[in-house]
Amino acid sequence: MLDLSIIILSYNTKKLTKKCLFSLIDNLKKSPSLEIEIIVVDNASTDGSWQMLESFKVYKNFKLIKNKSNIGFAKANNQALKEAQGKYILFLNSDVIVDKIDFDVLIDYLEKDQRVGALTVKINLPTKKIDPACHRGFPTLWNSLSYFLKLEKFLGKLPFLRKFFGGYHLTYFDLNTIHEVDSISGAFFLTRKDILEKVGGFDEEFFMYGEDIDLCFRIKHLGYKIIYYPLFHVIHLKYASGIKKNNSLTKKQFYEAMKIFYRKHYQKKYPYFFNKLVYFFIDFKSRF
Repeated sequence: MLDLSIIILSYNTKKLTKKCLFSLIDNLKKSPSLEIEIIVVDNASTDGSWQMLESFKVYKNFKLIKNKSNIGFAKANNQALKEAQGKYILFLNSDVIVDKIDFDVLIDYLEKDQRVGALTVKINLPTKKIDPACHRGFPTLWNSLSYFLKLEKFLGKLPFLRKFFGGYHLTYFDLNTIHEVDSISGAFFLTRKDILEKVGGFDEEFFMYGEDIDLCFRIKHLGYKIIYYPLFHVIHLKYASGIKKNNSLTKKQFYEAMKIFYRKHYQKKYPYFFNKLVYFFIDFKSRF
């Protein structure tokens, strides 16, 4: 068994994926004692990504999987997971630049605390601000309402109020210290293969968006901790594609993911008419 399998999904991000791979391979030189493989799944890119990816076959333990169609984020990552030989699994977005990560330290942290089920580092945006998706609470009804009504933005950092209104992004924590969170981003998601086997990997009902929160929810349900580890960081070149570019398909998937998550984990807790109101609100938000 290898120490670590790094799984990257590629879909029409040729230049970004190339930057990601070069940064990753260069970074891995800092961990010569670890046996590491890189598995890239291409979801039928049309921008020449496959030809670029084939040039990386010269590197040791570099594997490629080519799909004939775009089968989505969750399903493609699960596809690579079946081929992975590592004790630990890192799901890494193709638009992430890995810089100064010591994987020996991260794996040693997981080895010493078997209660940790998943871990992320501090994920910074190009603006040097933190990517809020790497440090989240679960989207309970109150957390979601506080976020969408901007109560978190205006009240979530105030003393005595932040724990009440800041639950969506856990604004009451110090972002420079190691601590437990509810959910981390699939952009840099380090976990254990045996846990993924227990929970069945990503839920393939999610095409894109929401699958990382759902996976964290199920990992925590088994009694494991989710850790935010800011002593290392990566850069997430977020929104190069996706919902922020006002792509109607990705926007639809974003709000569909919200419905799937609510239906799976919260719907049974509330009465029928209340649930109808929640779905109405999600549909209303999706129009803007």
